Amino acid sequence: MSKASDDARGEVTASWLVVFFKGVCMGAADAVPGVSGGTIALVTGIYERLIAAVTAVSPGRIVDVLGGVAPDGRTDAVQALREMDVRFLLALGAGIATAVVSITRVVHVGITDFPVPTFGFFFGLIAASAWVLFSEVEMDTPGRIGAAVAGFVFAFVLSGQAAASLGTSAPVTFVAGAIAISAMILPGISGSLLLILLGQYEYMTGTLKAFVDGLLGLALGGPVGPVAESGVVVVAFMLGAVVGLFTVAHAVRWALEHHREPTLAFLVALIVGALRAPVVSTTNQLAELGRTWTTEGYAVFAVAAVLGAVLVLLVDRYAGLAEIDDEEDTAARSVD
Repeated sequence: MSKASDDARGEVTASWLVVFFKGVCMGAADAVPGVSGGTIALVTGIYERLIAAVTAVSPGRIVDVLGGVAPDGRTDAVQALREMDVRFLLALGAGIATAVVSITRVVHVGITDFPVPTFGFFFGLIAASAWVLFSEVEMDTPGRIGAAVAGFVFAFVLSGQAAASLGTSAPVTFVAGAIAISAMILPGISGSLLLILLGQYEYMTGTLKAFVDGLLGLALGGPVGPVAESGVVVVAFMLGAVVGLFTVAHAVRWALEHHREPTLAFLVALIVGALRAPVVSTTNQLAELGRTWTTEGYAVFAVAAVLGAVLVLLVDRYAGLAEIDDEEDTAARSVD
């Protein structure tokens, strides 16, 4: 094999490793509410490619890929895989999954054992996200104001009642997956925030932790029961996410393209209304631990919230710089 061929193969491997690590960054963001994986995609320069790849996934192309098992269908299958940018999605998805599995284990411990600073940090992340998005919205028409009111009321009511009213059944998990995946194409909106809003965040982080622990135990000769029990939930969530790619994500994309301002108004108000969720979750978790709010607890919550807000504002600043660089590059190419 020639040196040129080795160098070319090394460059390809390096490029996919870069995509993988960008996925790790996105997954780390998506694992916590407030910081959007979409924003990280924008900062790292892969947002447009991600949107193109996600929206290219369609039932027709999936059928073409499945038809590749027959010799006469392989050409169409290869073409469909290229149009969906599958190599990119696989490398990025592997990075996202690696980070989500790792981060959620830590987050779940924080939620169960240290709820005040953990949910305080989440509160700051969510509040700063609302502030960042608010700068892009003008509440100057009845339609936008109405959309904002609807978003706030929906989130405020749901964030206080979802965990108790929705429960943790397989259908609810399926729907949660379909809704959470839509955050992939929304800079500023986190999939974890949507899970908190639906009252599924603590349940899913705990289930994912149990699933990974079960897999590790099974590899060491342990029972299959823990894997099967938590695996049903994980599969339901993933199936919901796949369906969401064909439905919810496309619907959100359409709404942003055709009714951008009212949609953003709804989303910003949704985030503001969702600020109730971390407070309610903290209170509930403290009750489970046999504790209540204290003056020290309020102070810790506030400090953690400030830290979370600063993190989002820093990420947004870098995202803004990334957008400016993209616009300058586009302008330079148009001149050339």
